[in-house]
Order: sequence, then C-alpha cells, then structure tokens
Amino acid sequence: MRLSGPPGWSVVGVVTLLLTLWEAGCSGLSFDAGPHSQLSEAPEGPGPALNRQKRSWVWNQFFVLEEYTGDDPLYVGKLHSDVDKGEGRVKYVLNGEGATSIFTIDENTGDIHATKRLDREEQAYYTLRAQAVDRASNRPVEPESEFVVKVQDINDNEPKFLDGPYTAGVPEMSPVGTSVVQVAATDADDPTYGNSARVVYSILEGQPYFSVEPKTGIIRTALPNMDREARDEYLLVIMAKDMVGQMGGLSGTTSVTVTLTDVNDNPPRFSRKSYQFAVPESQPLASVVAKIKAADPDVGPNAEMEFRIIDGDGLGAFRVTPDKDTQEGVITLQKGLDYETKASYTLRIEATNRNIDPRFLSLGPFSDMATVRVMVEDVDEPPVFSSPLSRMVVSEAAKVGTIIGTVSAHDPDSSNSGIRYSIDRNTDLERFFNIDATTGVISTAKQLDREVNAVHNITIFAMESQDPSQVGKGIALITVMDINDNAPVFAIEYETILCESASPGQVIQTISAVDKDEPPSGHRFFFALTAETAGNLNFTLRDNKDNTASILTKRGGFRRREQSLYRLPILIVDSGSPSLSSTNTLSIRVCNCDPDGVAQSCSPAEAYMLPAGLSTGALIAILACVITLLVLVLLIVTMRRRKKEPLILDEERDVRENIVRYDDEGGGEEDTEAFDMVALRNLNVIRDHKARRDVTPEVPTLFSSRPPPYKSVPDNGIFREFIWDRLKDADVDPSAPPYDSLQTYAFEGSGSVAESLSSLESLSTDSDQNYDYLSDWGPRFKKLADLYGQADGSNLFS
Repeated sequence: MRLSGPPGWSVVGVVTLLLTLWEAGCSGLSFDAGPHSQLSEAPEGPGPALNRQKRSWVWNQFFVLEEYTGDDPLYVGKLHSDVDKGEGRVKYVLNGEGATSIFTIDENTGDIHATKRLDREEQAYYTLRAQAVDRASNRPVEPESEFVVKVQDINDNEPKFLDGPYTAGVPEMSPVGTSVVQVAATDADDPTYGNSARVVYSILEGQPYFSVEPKTGIIRTALPNMDREARDEYLLVIMAKDMVGQMGGLSGTTSVTVTLTDVNDNPPRFSRKSYQFAVPESQPLASVVAKIKAADPDVGPNAEMEFRIIDGDGLGAFRVTPDKDTQEGVITLQKGLDYETKASYTLRIEATNRNIDPRFLSLGPFSDMATVRVMVEDVDEPPVFSSPLSRMVVSEAAKVGTIIGTVSAHDPDSSNSGIRYSIDRNTDLERFFNIDATTGVISTAKQLDREVNAVHNITIFAMESQDPSQVGKGIALITVMDINDNAPVFAIEYETILCESASPGQVIQTISAVDKDEPPSGHRFFFALTAETAGNLNFTLRDNKDNTASILTKRGGFRRREQSLYRLPILIVDSGSPSLSSTNTLSIRVCNCDPDGVAQSCSPAEAYMLPAGLSTGALIAILACVITLLVLVLLIVTMRRRKKEPLILDEERDVRENIVRYDDEGGGEEDTEAFDMVALRNLNVIRDHKARRDVTPEVPTLFSSRPPPYKSVPDNGIFREFIWDRLKDADVDPSAPPYDSLQTYAFEGSGSVAESLSSLESLSTDSDQNYDYLSDWGPRFKKLADLYGQADGSNLFS
C-alpha cells in the first residue's frame, strides 16, 4: 500500500509517520494531509521495504487554521483504503464530533472538508472516526480508525480587562514609585502558540502623574508631592496590546480612577486674629456664648482639632470645647456674669490638630491662636437676696406678732430700685407668718404647733418698686422649737390578760409611754398608781426606771365569776419643765388559761354556765334547735303573705303597669270629615257605656244624684269630676286596658278670665269680632282671612 501527498513535508512529519506506521498495525487506510495541515507525508523514494502491508499509513492528527474566510469548503485531508481499486465498490464513512455538521467526507474519494468556520476559542480540537465499508453490503472492509482535527490558533482576540474599570487610592504627598494598583488583561488566544496571547501594558492618559510597568501592569506614582487639596482625583487610561506590542497586534483599554487620600499636611488656621462677641449678663450657666472656627483643608481625623484657653482674664468664667461635627470651638459660660462687676473679658484661644503626622512637622507648627473679646451687656435684673436661704428659729409658744427674723435683698442694677417683700402663699397656705413689705421682717401671724409642723419652708418674693415684673426669690427655713405642752400617754392600747391561776407577785403586763414633745435630752417617764388605787389589794406597779413599768399581782385566786374585768388607773409623768402628767386606765381581763398560761376563755357568761353541768355539745344542740324553729316560723309567714293569682288574665298576657301608646295623627286644619270639632270643646257628651264582663257593674243610681258635670262647679271640682268620670268609663269599658294601667287625658278646663283662646269655639258660637283686617296682611294670612273674614262661620264646612 502506498500514500502520496503534496510536496514540502517536513522531516518531523516523516518521523511521526514512521512511528505511527509502526504502532498502528493492520489497517489498509491511508490519509493525505491537506494544504493547511502542519504534518504531511514524506515523499516517496527509495528506502527499506516494510514487511507489514496490512496498513499502508496511519494518520492520527490534522491541523486546521481557525477563522477560515474562503468561499469554498476548507480541505482538511483525504481518506484512502488499499481495498479501493477505483471501481466504486468502497464507500467512506465519517463519524464523531462535528461529523456531517462541520466536517464532511466524499464517500467516493474520501476527501474531508470543513464546511463551517472554526473558532479555536470555542473548541480547540475535534475527535473523528473514519471507516471504509462495502457499498453493496455496507459491511466494513477496514477496521474503524480514529483521528483528531486540531484547530490552529490565529491572533483574532484582543486583550480584555475583566476586572475593569478600576478604582484605587494612594496617599497624597507619596514619593515617586509608590504602587497604586495592578491591572491585568487576558487574551483568549492560545498562549502556547506564537505571540498572540503575549500582552504588554502602556499608559495612554494620566501622564506625567502616573506610570505603568509594561509586563506586570503595576501602576505607580510618577511625580512627588501630589497635593490632595490641589487635586484629589485622576483618571488614567491603560492599554494592553498582544503580539508583545508589535505592529499588527490587537489591543484593549481600561480606565483607572485614582483618588488621593488625605494626610495631615495642613495646620489649622483662624480666619481672623481677633474676635469680639456680646453676651447679656443674664446668660445662663453652661450656655453657648460664641463659636469660632479654624479652617483646616484636611478632612476626617486629620482635620480634628482641640481648642484651649491659654491666656486672658476669663480663664475661670469661660470654657472652649470642639464641636465634633463642625470642628468649631464652642465657648460656653462657666460662671455667672455681672455687668456692674466686670463688663468685658479677654480670652486667648489656641487651636491644635489632634492627630499630627511627624513626616510633615517640617511644614511648621500645626496650631494657631486668636484673641476673643467678650463684652457683657447690662440687663434689668431682678432683686438678689443677700442669702438665698435664710434659717430662722421660733418657739412654738411664741405669741402672734413675734418677730422671727429679717430677709434682705437688693437691686443689682445701677438704678438701685427700692424693694418690696411678700410671702408666696402657696408655701404658707395657712398663713402662719407675715412679712413687712418694706423692711423684710418676718413675724408670726398664728399660733404655731411643733407637733403639727416642725419646719416651715416658705418662699419670699422681692419685687422692684419701679418695675414690679422684676421679682427675685429667696427661701426662709423656719424651725419651730419645742416646749413641753403634751402629756405622756400609753404607747399602745394594752389588752392585759390575767389567768385565774396567777400567783401573787406575778408580772402580768409591761407598759411604756410616748410623748409628742421632743426634749433635747430625751424622754424620761415616771409611772405610779393613782392615790385612789395605791392601796388596792389586787395589783401593784413597779417603775423599771427605763421608761417602762411592770404591773404585778398582789394576790392569787382571781375568779371570773366574782369579777371578770379590773380597771387600774396609772399616772404617767414626764421630765419636762414644767412637767406634765396624765392618767391612763389599764383594763385587766380575768381568763381561764391552760397550764402554759395561754388564755382559753375570757367570757364571764361561760363561767356561770359551765358549773351548771351543761357541756359545750349540749349548748350547740340547743342553739341548733332554736335556729330550726326560727326557720320554720319564717317559712310560715312567707307562705301566708303570698299574693293571690289573678282570676282573668294569665301570667303571659298580664300587661299591667304597661304604657299603651297610640300615634294617631289627624288630618290637619282642612280635615273636616274625620270628626266634629265642636265636640272637642263640649265635654258634656252622652256616652254609651258598655258593661265590662270582668268586673261587677255598679248601680247607676249611685251617680244619678251628682249634678250635671262641668256646669257651675269650681275648677278643682271640674277636674275631679272629669277624672272620676274617666275612671268610671275605664272600669266599665271592656276594651280598656287592665287595672293599674296609665290613662292620659288632656282637659283645658273652663272659667278662664281671658276666656278660651281657641278658635274652635267660633265654629259653634257667634262672634262679633271683625277679621277683615286679615286680608291686608298678605298671602300668608289668606287662609285665615277666608275662614274668619266676611263669610259666615256656619257655612264654612257646608
């Protein structure tokens, strides 16, 4: 088997071909490399003959240039089998990646072509399988052979900055060569073949301030002392070019924004060397007096500064602190101002950077100084007390009008206005004190009682005579001194228990006393029995000399049946001057106690009942019987008081004590058919009484002797007879509501001096009144003019 190919094949191709023939073995297929292949067959010539003829040539790789732009399909290579004698019995088949879609084969000649333009960046190689088959039987005449079509790169991709555009920062005043940022461009071409992917960098914009290293893409500063305050941002354009920057190479660009970051290279500077401010003398403490600003072109922490007063006569009166937001020096008041005492202050203030960079100390001191003059303005101030708090003492025995003390205030202004004093009655609601409006002398106005109020805290007003709106306030703290005006009494209400088994000399109670007074040396109380009871045979008292006393029994054998309660008068004397005393009665109750001395029963009745032989259980049984009898009596009384049920109406239909309301509206003035209006005025209408079936009808003769209603009876009698008549009608009317129902009637009465004011009377009586003037009153009275005018009233409703 033999293989031929175009001339010019390299020695490398021959060596590769020989190695392939040696390793491949037995195939009779041969491949011819196309004109774009980098490997080709060695030309035929004399040489040693090969014994193995099964496979004349094994070709396992083709090279095809990418981005072919020709009109005809690109020839890749040729497939040929020794079995093919040119008779058309052999057919060539191509399978694998891109077969039939990208690569095609001439089934008769075995020529392989690429029908589409290839791009190495999308796919660098294709693996295909070739086979020769019998055209008639479609059976393989050669084993299937695999080969690779490798796409050869060309420079068709420009470098790209995948991370661009870039932003970076570098401190201002940085030395030359300071690294700023590194840029990187990538090229999609094959880095292993040629220079298509070898990139170099250059700077297009940004010179002479910055430079870029061609191979690494590192951007560095190119000028010294770049000042942020002069220019803080630079825009650089960096280009990356492949083919090592040679002509014909492709390029890409990106932008780099470089910001100069701040360093503390500028000291603070006051805009002026002296400032002057005015402040009223009434300015409150800790308030802001003025603000001064020192300019610093730096920003952030580099612009932070501190202020301090280094000299002047206002060191203790003022304080200066920095405002963190505006970096201003805030001057605040530390001591009260008084125009009459000092009218101006001078301050020398220094502003210093808080964070100083040692590298720039050579630029000069990072501080500045200014002089501030504060002028105090005079204002009309309220009176000022010589002492804001006046402490006074008065005895609770002081008589009304006693002088306690004096307060004094003055006008701090140069006018020195007169002062008038008064007491804030909200602090002296009961008006215990008075003050002289001119002198400020405070005196008592009522009797004081230390036990009610020991300290009086009153507010004194001082008012200028010339300007009453200027009012100063002072405090007078008046302490009421104690006198011995309260007698001692028992500390508590004692309940003393005396056991029947008590022995003579036994302590049955320890008592103590209290006194509302508070002597300076403390209380000392003396206890004794009154003269009337000192010689009693039952109890005695022992003063313990510690403001307590003990009550002891003189004898034993106390019995509740004999006496269940003893009252012992005790005299208590204090140590005041003069001393006061009181008699307090101690109640001592005799009780039955257990062996431990705990009272079990103190009732005197039980003492009489128990000896009669009645036990506690018997008493309980008797009490239960009494309660049972009481319950039975209550039940009987309740049953007898039950009301009888009504005979006619059942419970569900009982509508007693209900108000029946009827909303019937008449037809108005022009309704002359519904009822006879004359009958409304005449109450003497004969009614047809209907007998009720649920009550016994009354004898008619009971009412026959009554005079005719509504004639010559006084008014109160008319109303009484009217109500009586209506009551009778309701009693005999079967359609009337049940008893206890509410009946409402409207009756005008008769006999009025002014006679009836109703116009209804004119319908049934003659009237001499002339109503012709109603016609002159306009259309609103036309209806009345028609009714009461010249027409006859008797014909109105005809």
